[in-house]
Amino acid sequence: MPGRVLTPAELARRSDPAALEALVAPAREPAAAPARQGLANPAAAIVGQQRAHEAVAYGIAMPRDGHHLFVMGPPGVGKRTLVRRAIEAHVARNGVERFDWAYVNNFAQPHQPRVLRLPRGRASALRQHMRALADDLRTMIPATFESEEYATAVERLNTEYKERAEHAVLEVGEQAQGQGLVMVRTPVGLSFAPRKPTPDGSDAVYTPEEFAALPEAERTRLQQALQAAQEQLVRVLRGTVRLRKEHADRLRALNRSMTMVAVEHAVDEVKDDYADLPEVLAYLEAVRDDVIDKADRFRSPQGEEASAGETTPVAEIDLSAYEVNVLVDAAGTDGAPIVTIDHPTHQQLIGRVDHLARMGTLLTDYRLVKPGALHRANGGFILIDAAKLLVQPFAWDALKRALTRREIRIESMAEMVSLVTTVQLEPEPIPLAVKVVLFGAREIGQLLQELDPDFGRLFRVVADFSDDLPRVDAVQRELVQSLTAQGAASALLPAGFGALARLVDHGARLAGDAQRLSASVQRLLDVLTEADQRARAAGHACIEASDVDGAIAARRRRASRIDERLREEVGRGMLMIATSGVRVGQINGLMVYESGGETFGEPVRISATTRLGDGEVIDIQRETHMGGPVHAKGVLILAAFLGARYSRFRAHAIFASLVFEQTYGIVEGDSASLAELLALLSSIADVPLKQSLAVTGSINQFGDVQPIGGVNEKIEGFFDVCAARGFDGTHGIVMPEANVAQLMLREDIVAAVAGGRFAIHAVRHADEAIEVMTGLAAGEPHAPHADTVNGRIVARLREYARLHGGEQRWPRRHRGGASPSVHADGARTAPPKGRAR
Repeated sequence: MPGRVLTPAELARRSDPAALEALVAPAREPAAAPARQGLANPAAAIVGQQRAHEAVAYGIAMPRDGHHLFVMGPPGVGKRTLVRRAIEAHVARNGVERFDWAYVNNFAQPHQPRVLRLPRGRASALRQHMRALADDLRTMIPATFESEEYATAVERLNTEYKERAEHAVLEVGEQAQGQGLVMVRTPVGLSFAPRKPTPDGSDAVYTPEEFAALPEAERTRLQQALQAAQEQLVRVLRGTVRLRKEHADRLRALNRSMTMVAVEHAVDEVKDDYADLPEVLAYLEAVRDDVIDKADRFRSPQGEEASAGETTPVAEIDLSAYEVNVLVDAAGTDGAPIVTIDHPTHQQLIGRVDHLARMGTLLTDYRLVKPGALHRANGGFILIDAAKLLVQPFAWDALKRALTRREIRIESMAEMVSLVTTVQLEPEPIPLAVKVVLFGAREIGQLLQELDPDFGRLFRVVADFSDDLPRVDAVQRELVQSLTAQGAASALLPAGFGALARLVDHGARLAGDAQRLSASVQRLLDVLTEADQRARAAGHACIEASDVDGAIAARRRRASRIDERLREEVGRGMLMIATSGVRVGQINGLMVYESGGETFGEPVRISATTRLGDGEVIDIQRETHMGGPVHAKGVLILAAFLGARYSRFRAHAIFASLVFEQTYGIVEGDSASLAELLALLSSIADVPLKQSLAVTGSINQFGDVQPIGGVNEKIEGFFDVCAARGFDGTHGIVMPEANVAQLMLREDIVAAVAGGRFAIHAVRHADEAIEVMTGLAAGEPHAPHADTVNGRIVARLREYARLHGGEQRWPRRHRGGASPSVHADGARTAPPKGRAR
């Protein structure tokens, strides 16, 4: 049988505006506006996707480690919207305690700042309290050092020190005087000299001449006394140094005690507000100790002796070490944080440490620690685009480390890439409790699963959004409600049900299947937005069906530069496509390509030649590296079918070649394997094929015709070529029966079929296609008859076998046809010389 010719009713499934209105009417609110004013029910932007919704809900609710989400699917299907709404619903049902995070000075190890976790809103309060404390210290401590009490205490210590030092020196002098010596002050300090008696009893010293004139015994005695006194003086002066140090220590102790009196009260007032937070109390005690230890900052001694009243000006006292660096302030927020990061660099994820340039030197401290997205999302959820994340240096590894360690450790990128290490700020890591949601294409998820073992360990929940959805009432209702709600949110004109019906039909076109709808609501909303502009320009009160049709046509025209050029080349004869007559070994195949987001179909001439040979079928596309692996597979399948059907017990003695004429790029896909088979059989049997028909479809090893993609665009592409040349009633398409349910053809094609100007033939087997394309009966290959195509093929192969080396033995008719267990070795192909890219 030559297949069947489709009726106009089978070529498209149009939505009825009235039926669509009746479908969605029960879901409307009681106070809903008229249908042409849009629907009142603000439906979600997500249509269908129940499986993905279940996966997202499970991943969000799962508290275990390693159950982060990877959400994949095509763009525009509402992945982010669904995830965000699911998170918001989860957060609303499950209260989450939020915390503030802050870094403070580590007085013992300044390069390792301490982290504080505080209840929501209290980090800012602590920062204000510490600023107020610093202001108090700037006035209270200097005032303490300026007090009369402090001055008296300092004067007492100074007097005591002076008295002790002077007493020790005087005692040495008195002892020396008893030995006939006198203490003198020289430019280099105190010393002793022999005392010369005078009438008035005053101290005088011998001149060198007078000393030399003394008796030798006296000189010796005086020299020994001088040496002993000098040694005693040295010992006393050394003791004076110890006295000075002791005095300084007593002054520092005084300063500490006076500072403690001032600080204790001020710090205790702050501690009263944080009695429930042990970490904060420990920090405040460290602040108190540091202020006391560094009390001398509040006074600047002038000269050798410390005295009261010599203090540093209040404005110059630096108390920045007691600042609180609030990293995350959760004040004024409710529920768990939901953070979306658009630029997921290493620093944007885990934070950074800034530097200040001063006098040519880069300086930093804990106050310059800046948070990353993980800090803001801690305790909640973070949404990241996988493609953007993976192209950023070190970002993916940093995220994995944070999730594995369950902590945020701020790391320097400079240290990662440098061979020379320097002292870096090392902030204390922050415990991490976050749920990560990665969004990406399926290819990214598959590559990560294959190449990165950590991915499967960390992202165990995969939510796969469908590209299309079944065209059932529930889905259509959700789609219409979603488009209406989003149109209203975007301030578009209300869409009438005629326009909405056109959008539903366009959704089926985008899905490439009359029984399904594209899940990309965004693409339909883009059309609706453009239709709104056309409706306003035409002065329409609402968006009408004609506005949607015009928007769809305009979008397609904007992307049709290549399509128009190809049509022109076909019209000029530059691209040789025959649409009339018959040819041997030549057939019109169909291909599709994408341009500007639109899909176009074009006819392409496929030719085959055969001659006496060793049973080899050459795919010229493959041999020239211009054919993809799927296309090569299709050719191998048709070669296997040829051998299994016509030469089951002996290799056929032919050499065949197949090629897509006038193609200069990569040919991929197996949807032309039926056309290639027909061209090959035509060449073997020397039976011409109708050029007024084009063929699409793939085959298996048993000759069954299998469905293909892009069937609507392929039919429309050949239809447009035939329409440009003029119909004569013989033009049409041969397509797989399995694709009939997917047809969503244009109205002009439906009208042409109804008027008998164009025909669409649906076939299930290669034999049906043979009969349509040749006008002859296909016949049985195992019961050859001269008036059938298969009979002529058998006769030609028998002739080739005889010429090749002897009469081929032909088996009797096999009732079951080609046996699946018989290896079809009749078609051989040369090993590939390379892989097409």
